[in-house]
Amino acid sequence: MKRALVFGAGGFIGSHMVRRLKSEGFWVRGVDLKLPEYSSSPADEFLIMDLRDQLSCTKSLALGQTRDYFNQVYQFAADMGGAGYIFTGDNDANVMHNSATINLNVLQAQVDFNSANSINKTKYFYSSSACIYPERNQLDADNPHCEESSAYPADPDSEYGWEKLFSERLYFAYHRNYEIPIAVARFHNIFGPEGTWDGGREKSPAAICRKIGKLPTSGGEIEIWGDGKQSRSFLYIDECIEAVRRLMDSNFKGPVNIGSEEMVTINQLVDIVGQIAGKTFSRKYLLDAPMGVRGRNSSNDLIRRELGWDYNMSLAEGLSRTYAWIHSQIQLTK
Repeated sequence: MKRALVFGAGGFIGSHMVRRLKSEGFWVRGVDLKLPEYSSSPADEFLIMDLRDQLSCTKSLALGQTRDYFNQVYQFAADMGGAGYIFTGDNDANVMHNSATINLNVLQAQVDFNSANSINKTKYFYSSSACIYPERNQLDADNPHCEESSAYPADPDSEYGWEKLFSERLYFAYHRNYEIPIAVARFHNIFGPEGTWDGGREKSPAAICRKIGKLPTSGGEIEIWGDGKQSRSFLYIDECIEAVRRLMDSNFKGPVNIGSEEMVTINQLVDIVGQIAGKTFSRKYLLDAPMGVRGRNSSNDLIRRELGWDYNMSLAEGLSRTYAWIHSQIQLTK
């Protein structure tokens, strides 16, 4: 039986990956600071551990027999959140320290495991981010450039992006020096049910679904960060998981974009959710709120060529599923 280890298994993408791997017949161990918030984990084993601690990473890799190993490791664990957490500057030190420490620890733990057991068969997936792309290529909301080759000269717009770029290089360095098999992808705004939807770390699709979900049928008002003309693309969680699994089962190392090319403005995103909810409302624009780059859209030429993958679900369909779930969560809190 194949074995998989999912770091960050208590989070949004990690919990969905655990579910997918179990459906494929993997024996799965999840590791995180916390259990999933919205559903029970189907992992065969779930360890509550802090990956900023080197010993926790070492224990995470240990199995029953000395030379037993994980076929695949998925590294989703990070200190992250939406614009309200990433772009204020208030959390930069924690974001960089916590996430970089986790990646340094898990890779070194794997090197130590391989050396102690004279084995090197564990493949790692690292979830990077579109936030690594240079700000200069994302100033035009109508024409952003996020091709994989455009990452250098580097100039991310946030410390979160700088840490992600550093960690990409870290994984490739461990691949070169210690021959650890790796695959690296840059996620573009993954959303869907069971993602964070309140509390300050939620991303824009969830935040907008929550704001509209709490409005009356007509006559309410929602706040929009910025002027609403900034552009983004958003990928539904199931399609992200499929792309990651294809990447891990291939010989392609990346880094590669995983995202949608259906770019919309935030105003258009609000329009779609409003139509799904069947609500009419006014908008209040907070022009001094953090909002990141002016425009961002995935470029999928490379992943289509290397993996034969492309997104299939429209943004409207993904938002419809997400809104229904967030609306149900709102009802539970009343």
